[in-house]
Amino acid sequence: MIERRPLTTLGHARRGWLDVKHHFSFANYLDPRRMNWGALRAWNDETIAPGAGFPALLHTDVEIITCVREGALTHEDDLGNRGRTRAGDVQVMSAGSGLTHAEFNMEGGPARVFQIWIEPDRRGVPPSWGRKTFARDACDGHFVTLASGIEGDEDALPIRSDARVLAVALKAGQAATYRFARGRRRGYLVASKGRLTVNDVELGSGDGAAIEDEADVRITALDDAEVLLADTHA
Repeated sequence: MIERRPLTTLGHARRGWLDVKHHFSFANYLDPRRMNWGALRAWNDETIAPGAGFPALLHTDVEIITCVREGALTHEDDLGNRGRTRAGDVQVMSAGSGLTHAEFNMEGGPARVFQIWIEPDRRGVPPSWGRKTFARDACDGHFVTLASGIEGDEDALPIRSDARVLAVALKAGQAATYRFARGRRRGYLVASKGRLTVNDVELGSGDGAAIEDEADVRITALDDAEVLLADTHA
């Protein structure tokens, strides 16, 4: 089963400096049919204006994966971590027992990010933060794991959940296949750029796809396309 979730059906909020689209119920967007997808709790498509951002907030027991698509985002937290995450970079915040952090766009142009929230398998553990740069050509034509709590994904940023987030970039006409491990049931895919098909389902740029009980997904690019996929347990 692959359920297309068109960009036009997503939750949408605009508050001056922030324009955000919600793939799942979040903040003031409530849709009982889109509360989560396995361990995946939120997927926000955010555009943050220059010189603006999220003030210091406390989070607990959530894995927050931030993929910067355009511009840069500056992170600061009460553990003393401070870092600038640029386009092509990924950061992971494991909130654990509690972490107060702020995220600001200190650049001259807008920052566009995907912020993905995944429920942890362990709660109350010490918080942490990390960042990694992934070379743009590393995911050309094949999947690269960006963040993972699955054994064997040592090159990815670690998260405390039996899940992984992957990226692939395809030229028009190219295809790539992702196979779910036996016993894993759910994935969620977003076409971050370009048109593509997922098995027999066509997606436009910005669309999501909720995947369940598929042994594998074959992604074929209709335009030059970029894709993010979360492989989550039920």
